[in-house]
Amino acid sequence: MAAKKGLTYFYDSIVLTLVVVLAAGVLGYYEHGHFTGAFDWIFLVLVLALLEISISFENAVVNATVLKKMNALWRCRFVTWGMWVAVFGMRFVIPLLIVCSAARIGPVKALQLALFKSGEYARLLQASHHQILAFGGSFLLMASLRYFFDVNKEVHWIKIIEGPLAKLGKLESIEIGVVLLFLYLLSNGVPPNESAALLRSGLAGILVFIVTESLGSLLQGSGGQSGRTSLGLFLYLEILDASFSFDGVVGAFAISSQLPLIALGLGIGAMFVRSLTLLMVDRGTLETFVFLEHGGFWAVAALAALMFLQIMVPVPEVVTSLVGVTIIGLSLWSSLRNSI
Repeated sequence: MAAKKGLTYFYDSIVLTLVVVLAAGVLGYYEHGHFTGAFDWIFLVLVLALLEISISFENAVVNATVLKKMNALWRCRFVTWGMWVAVFGMRFVIPLLIVCSAARIGPVKALQLALFKSGEYARLLQASHHQILAFGGSFLLMASLRYFFDVNKEVHWIKIIEGPLAKLGKLESIEIGVVLLFLYLLSNGVPPNESAALLRSGLAGILVFIVTESLGSLLQGSGGQSGRTSLGLFLYLEILDASFSFDGVVGAFAISSQLPLIALGLGIGAMFVRSLTLLMVDRGTLETFVFLEHGGFWAVAALAALMFLQIMVPVPEVVTSLVGVTIIGLSLWSSLRNSI
């Protein structure tokens, strides 16, 4: 697929931003009855969009490593179908289902809370924060360890660490054992009444990763059919995006308790991340900057570690953002030095 020029990769994202800003202004005016309320909603939407972009930069890099294996049709679907899944699925429906599970209420009641009692909705979602972190942290740690525990991995960024990790890939399912060890240690660090739920959520993260990986292999089959393979990768990408977004969704409630506002703001960020991913794939960024892929997976491992850490102590969103961006920046700098 021929690479586009300039800012054309971001045209759809810019158009979506304008539409969402207009919608936020209308909703804000409807909610408060004056233009000050409209401008407040517009401001909050833009803040939430920046939050999503800042904490998801490593997501774009890791997505690119998967997207480059997909055919042109499924790359397009990643932006179109995937965008609907990202905004309405991962950033609207999934939080509702979490509240349903935590409060043992039906989806209609959860939606009513989200729309009319946003404070109570935010409280219920926050009450499930540890389980969300355990699921997302386990899935992301599995993804990063699967990358590093690979005996066929020949290019290493941090050789003193990545070399031995690649050799450990000879051990069957070592990444599962490592994640289980982390979950066991975490379960002993929380109150006894929370440990079982934390373990269940962490095990669910491991199981979902294994299922999506296996489904991808099954769809690929012995013939390696491009469309079927791309479908498996698409499903994997959407779950990967969900794991990245969980922490951002919960953190967004520190900015606003209005679920429609959060979905709109994070949706803008998600679209820009997808545009950046396509740019990286079409321009061959990962091939040009050889250590960028490594940096992406190190950033994923760091995010997983921070999600686990948040179960024990609060971690500001700015720390999460800076850690990921710093690791990506260092890998980019190393790639530039390597090419000189």
